Amino acid sequence: MSEKPIFVMCYCTGECPGFQALDLWQLINRSRNEMGIDFAVVHPQLCVDDGERFWEYFAKPGHKYLVGGCDPRMQRKMYKDALEKVGVDFDTQITALDLRNMSTEDAIQKVGQALTAMQG
Repeated sequence: MSEKPIFVMCYCTGECPGFQALDLWQLINRSRNEMGIDFAVVHPQLCVDDGERFWEYFAKPGHKYLVGGCDPRMQRKMYKDALEKVGVDFDTQITALDLRNMSTEDAIQKVGQALTAMQG
């Protein structure tokens, strides 16, 4: 098991106006190449049924996840039950970031700061 966090980016269908200034692939590639993560995953909408199935299949106890997307309170509300089913504690294993309404560079900086705090 890797000690590095896994970066999961929820892109809110790709049509959310809050992500229009964000170059998703630049964020993903910079995070996986420059920021010391285990790997990066993009999901189109974690708050719907297939997002719940994704967490139930993918999330594992002992791993740390940095999740970019919408408001962290909404992320907690939407993923908590699916994560609990597989023994993952949202409060200790998930670092949720709101990356809406950010430029690509601002989002990259926010992700980098969160990863540094998680690994620190």
